[in-house]
Amino acid sequence: MVRTVTVGVDGSGESLAAADWAAREALRREVPLRLVHVREPDPASPAGAYADAGTRDHWARRIPRDAASGLAERYPHLELTAEQVTGHAADVLTDLGKEAELLVIGTRGLGVVAGFLVGSVALTTVAHVPCPVVLVRAGTTEEDARRQPAGDPATPGPYRDVVLGAELYRPCDELFAFAFEAAARRGAPLRVVHAWNPPLVYGIDPIAVDTGLATELAEESARALKDALRPWRGKYPEVEVNAQALVGRPARHLLEAASDASLVVVGRRNRRSPLGFHLGPVTHAVMHHSTAPVAVVPYD
Repeated sequence: MVRTVTVGVDGSGESLAAADWAAREALRREVPLRLVHVREPDPASPAGAYADAGTRDHWARRIPRDAASGLAERYPHLELTAEQVTGHAADVLTDLGKEAELLVIGTRGLGVVAGFLVGSVALTTVAHVPCPVVLVRAGTTEEDARRQPAGDPATPGPYRDVVLGAELYRPCDELFAFAFEAAARRGAPLRVVHAWNPPLVYGIDPIAVDTGLATELAEESARALKDALRPWRGKYPEVEVNAQALVGRPARHLLEAASDASLVVVGRRNRRSPLGFHLGPVTHAVMHHSTAPVAVVPYD
């Protein structure tokens, strides 16, 4: 079975931005791009409330066809397919993720303060799909991912950092592998952020209460981060790594790093139970507020 980058399109601005991002990623990975429009079952309605079935079918089929046409024009070397599937979007996308190397979904911007709207379809898909999922906000362009070279606006600049939100106290090789691969494909630096909150038992400001203890905890975290990265540095010697062990809320530090990133990578633990949300609070916050595309990587 040929692995693909798969993207859901519905004709919206956010889905078209996601499709464009997915096309570039498929070229980087040298795999085909699969465009899928999920058509929800026609609702029961009074006569005349909706267009006739033929008209609905015509416009539904245009969505993946028009998206594919635009991508083929911009990326002539891209191998792509476009199709329409009838069903409930979250269920279809989750099933597609079983066959995909990567699944890409668009999210809608709500402004600087409010962040970005990650709808129920995207949340459900991210929580259950077995492959990594990338969320791309409306308006995202290739230029956003690159630094602008001084004095030569026509030449593409180098990619901004790939940012990894690192967990250190449980195995998460899938998360590290995805982030290092993403940085290597882009020729981008990898910024690894591990943040931790001081134990509440030490008070609101444990650094002020016991500076020695806070320093010891910070040094322990820095050592653990260095140890976790050692085998990955050896496997990807070409990737420039900037590792940071920081005190404070992990989501806040990751969102600060996201403001100058080409991609943010966070994890989601695989859970065997179908019940529950399956997304931790840090991943949830980054998904909703990151200004850069967010890759959510499942790991055992």
